[in-house]
Amino acid sequence: MSGLGQRVVTGGPTNAEEMIAEARKAFFVMFGFLALVWLLQLANWADHYGLSREYGVVSGDVGRLPDILVAPFLHWSWAHIEGNSGPLFVFGFLAAYRGVARFLGLSLLVALTSGLTVWFLEHGGVDTVGASGLIFGYFGYVVVRGLFDRHLIDTLIGIVMAASFAYTLTLTVPGTPGISWLGHLGGLAGGLVGAWIFRDRRPQPVNADRPGRTTGGGPDPRTRADGSRADLHKELGDLGLL
Repeated sequence: MSGLGQRVVTGGPTNAEEMIAEARKAFFVMFGFLALVWLLQLANWADHYGLSREYGVVSGDVGRLPDILVAPFLHWSWAHIEGNSGPLFVFGFLAAYRGVARFLGLSLLVALTSGLTVWFLEHGGVDTVGASGLIFGYFGYVVVRGLFDRHLIDTLIGIVMAASFAYTLTLTVPGTPGISWLGHLGGLAGGLVGAWIFRDRRPQPVNADRPGRTTGGGPDPRTRADGSRADLHKELGDLGLL
């Protein structure tokens, strides 16, 4: 071993088998999530989008504040849900494949940051629903997660996603008609913060190259050898041979 102690990674899968198992769970979690969203869309459509009107986020309305946790599951039209479904599954899976428990915490954080941004800053009594805040949160998380985790594969995934979908950031620009840019911006901020909060905890490497010690914790063979030579010289001197 080198002079540095072993680094211990916590908070995520540590080998290929665990990673495959988490990726499998992530797939089924996202599949179930999308199935729920589409079932709610059917009920919403059958009710002439009454669910969206009743449970959307309305700025400044204290009674609608809890709806920030419900609004991401609802949409205003079939085109709305179709446009969100693909990115939601892709970015959601990439955010979840290293740990479903962490992903659920991230989802709650992003829903809160996106919904609260709309609730505090939106004007005109706009009723806001849709999963796009979550999508932007997952996107931000995936792009920077590898930097915080110091994981090469996740860093490369983040670079590819950033290069491929950078144009989506235009939807966080104020003034885009019919788009909740505040919800997008709040979700993106939540994803970036979540990448730091839910990062892998890596303890500082311990320098085990101290005098008289090896990385395994036993005596240094060099020290043992030097001590043996000194004892031999002493014994030969006492016998008058040196």
